[in-house]
Amino acid sequence: MALMTEENEDFKYIVRLAATDIDGHRPTKYALTRVKGINFMVAHAILQRTGVNGREKIGNLSDADIEKLDEAIGTITEWLPTWLRNRNKDLYTGKDLHLIGTEIELTLREDINLLRKIRSYRGIRHERKLPVRGQRTRSNKRKGLTVGVVRRRGG
Repeated sequence: MALMTEENEDFKYIVRLAATDIDGHRPTKYALTRVKGINFMVAHAILQRTGVNGREKIGNLSDADIEKLDEAIGTITEWLPTWLRNRNKDLYTGKDLHLIGTEIELTLREDINLLRKIRSYRGIRHERKLPVRGQRTRSNKRKGLTVGVVRRRGG
């Protein structure tokens, strides 16, 4: 007696979406969150837009459904509500954008380099590898080997 699995004969063990490899055994609503820039709420919005079943394993989806998901992710800035996007009022365009994948890392690096270039307080803190958002540095964020109180010798 063979074990029954939910996998069909054309099961895809790895699905590629938005330049990210996704495990085919995960349900679609959770598999979409493996793409950088897509959280659970955005994944739910993508599934509602495409009409794909979120409980179905992503490896069982047909090529047409995967193509629908990929197309929805590619045009996400056009249809996603502004309150759900991850980059409001972009510095260069002034538009509300939603960045996916490596765009997030590139934009973050670009923003930090701009802060360094204009010599803002935050840019200087980034350069010195110190906390940027006002955290204390007396007890945390120490460098070097010695941590603790230095005692005086003698009397």
